[in-house]
Amino acid sequence: MLRSFFRTEAGSTTVLLAGTVLALVWANSPWGHTYEAFWHIPMGLSFGDARFSLDLRHWVNDGLMTVFFFVIGLEVSYEVRLGQLRDRRLIAVPAVAAFGGMLVPAGLYLALNLGGPGAGGWGVPIATDTAFVLGVLAIVGARCPDPLRAFLLTLAIVDDILAIIIIAVFYTSELEVPALVTAAALLAAIATLRWLRIWRAPAYIVLGFALWVATLESGIHPTLVGIALGVLVFVYAPSDQKLLLAGEAVQGFTTEPSARAAREAARRVRMAVSVNERLQLRLHPWSSYVIVPLFALANAGVRLDAEAVRAALTSPISIGVAVGLVAGKFAGISIGTWLPLRLGWGVLPGNLVWGQLLGGAAVSGIGFTVALFIVDLAFDDPSVQSQAKIGILAGSLLSAVLGWIVFRLAWDRGGVCAPPEAEPEEELPEALAAPVGPDDHVRGPADAPITIVEYGDFECPYCGRLHPVLDELLRRNPDVRLVFRHFPLRTLHPRAASAAIVAESAADRGRFWEMHDILYDNQRFLTDRDLEHYAAELDVDPWGDVPAHVSRIAEDEESGRAGGVRGTPTLFLNGVRYQGPLDLDSIDQALAALRPSG
Repeated sequence: MLRSFFRTEAGSTTVLLAGTVLALVWANSPWGHTYEAFWHIPMGLSFGDARFSLDLRHWVNDGLMTVFFFVIGLEVSYEVRLGQLRDRRLIAVPAVAAFGGMLVPAGLYLALNLGGPGAGGWGVPIATDTAFVLGVLAIVGARCPDPLRAFLLTLAIVDDILAIIIIAVFYTSELEVPALVTAAALLAAIATLRWLRIWRAPAYIVLGFALWVATLESGIHPTLVGIALGVLVFVYAPSDQKLLLAGEAVQGFTTEPSARAAREAARRVRMAVSVNERLQLRLHPWSSYVIVPLFALANAGVRLDAEAVRAALTSPISIGVAVGLVAGKFAGISIGTWLPLRLGWGVLPGNLVWGQLLGGAAVSGIGFTVALFIVDLAFDDPSVQSQAKIGILAGSLLSAVLGWIVFRLAWDRGGVCAPPEAEPEEELPEALAAPVGPDDHVRGPADAPITIVEYGDFECPYCGRLHPVLDELLRRNPDVRLVFRHFPLRTLHPRAASAAIVAESAADRGRFWEMHDILYDNQRFLTDRDLEHYAAELDVDPWGDVPAHVSRIAEDEESGRAGGVRGTPTLFLNGVRYQGPLDLDSIDQALAALRPSG
């Protein structure tokens, strides 16, 4: 899901940039007067004597952008129920970073505009534009690893949620109670259809459009309808039964191909995937490649003549927006990342270093889509809107440059790994770097002549397959002991680090191996809720002394890397790295070779 999101967002950056440039060229061309005239052309619908009309810009901002926010609602719903936002250990850091990345920019803006005519624009520099950020990271390339993209995507999702709350609370005009009651009734009707599991698209389309009109008339911005409807769309992980039925239907089609069998196979496969994911697949490209670039075309056309630029250079509004995006985002996200890590509230995906995190904080100052959106809500005066938009353009450009510089400096100083194609072939050490000590987790007799040291990851499927093999080896060989060391592959397995922390909490109560076995027996179920359930079964505090456990896990990882561990599972037999097959007979033969002959 994440890789698909990355590809779509990064790929759409070119189209979004083209829409922005086209709007600027149009507004500053000899035909610049036609820019505003075009977007103020009215367009409406009529039903008998009733008529509903908006100009083209409002059809884009209030209508099409509802679809954009609907997609955000779908993404939020998916991530909360099935994705990264389920695991609080992984979302704690980007969530606090997102909050800091809003609080500090808003504070800097208000420091320059409090009490002035631009005070209401404090919401402009708070939001990060995901498409532009991922586009810049694509240009950065190997300097930005996938874990950083995952971190920034999680941050952007939380950022979107907070921005939506701010729009709803602080940028809502005077409420019309009858229309608001009607909107609430329509939303309740949609929720009832969902509760009754009635999945008829025409019913949702009609009710959704009526809800959008009622919300628009109520004074609440109608794009919030998109969020609400997106969150309500049903999302689920494919059950074993649905996967089995889908597999049988596909097999039936391959055995006896026919139109009926093809239709049944397509239906079964479609039913195995939730409506949420199917809608994301269909709507995300439209949102990224059409709606957001069209929004940029309709809103980014600000005049950049000498008079406008001169006014912006002295305007506290323009300066406040630019400073908020560049300095505010960088400082807020950096502090918001450091604080939860320092307090042990969460962990980072992958082995990220501060050079990468600071580069990500810098490019997060690229605020465009939602920033322009809030400009339209915060200011009525076209000249003030122009100043705010110039601040957005300047701040976003400076943030992109600052991010590129930080990544460049981090790269040149060895702050990140070189790209694989630039690395010489690595000669990995054969010997165990850290000998077995009293703090290791040992299963088997302490005086055993043969020791197996395993570097493992609780979410790694290969470790899961090796688990019963090692159990059988210990049963067959009473002269063998097993030592387990943590090596969570956070890039591939986002829940492995949390599982390791819970295992260490169990070790504090002398129940490490019991938790070890539970985690490997339940590899598909390692969310925070699952881990807390396993801990309750063993009467263990699941999170215990998190800073100490994180440090202990880091020591295992460091010793593994020093010993040539690059993946899991990796075994050492009596201190020498084992490089044979990981099946029972092969390892058993390797153990036999370690025993004295005769």
